[in-house]
Amino acid sequence: MPTLGRRVAAEALGTAALLTAVVGSGIMGERLAGGDVAIALLANAIATGAALVVLILTLGPISGGHFNPVVSVVSASRGELSWGNAALYCAAQIAGALAGVVCAHLMFQEPLLAWSTHERSGYAQAFSEAIATFGLLIVILSCAKHQPSRVAFAVGAYIASAYWFTASTSFANPAVTLGRAFTNTFSGIRPDDVAAFLAAQTIGAAGAALCCRWLIPPE
Repeated sequence: MPTLGRRVAAEALGTAALLTAVVGSGIMGERLAGGDVAIALLANAIATGAALVVLILTLGPISGGHFNPVVSVVSASRGELSWGNAALYCAAQIAGALAGVVCAHLMFQEPLLAWSTHERSGYAQAFSEAIATFGLLIVILSCAKHQPSRVAFAVGAYIASAYWFTASTSFANPAVTLGRAFTNTFSGIRPDDVAAFLAAQTIGAAGAALCCRWLIPPE
């Protein structure tokens, strides 16, 4: 078992790399798409899904490959991770998210951090985040129990598809949401809209945790 320090570092590194992929591919997609938002979103979705597969396969054996506070909290609620370690994971994930945004901005010569002006408001967006997060947790918990070797591929495929079947483009991750508030690029979210996304993600994760206590009981 890797030390706690290595596990926390892996969570920070993985979340940083995830945000680098999300923000960087969004910038690249928008610049190359010539104003075609569908093409830019497709590029963003493919890059994010592929990055998740790679990151979970690479860092999952060290930390579990959460890269998402709601995954860590639900793991703690199921007795698979201590609450103290979950808190450290969450702090590392948020710090990593901000570092990943800075990394993407440096590569594309954007301001290091900039408040987003990309509006993502309304009940449809919030409801989409609850659904996206609920689905993500069901995928993770079921695959981890029944097909652990395929978790990375299932998560990557789910997020890539959820970019398209949810109105919010499926953030499904509080650390990602907070990080994306600091990028005024294609993948950003206005700070004013962050609270609703976080609340919806929490509700979706809680619903999934309750559902899975019956559907997939913890060991």
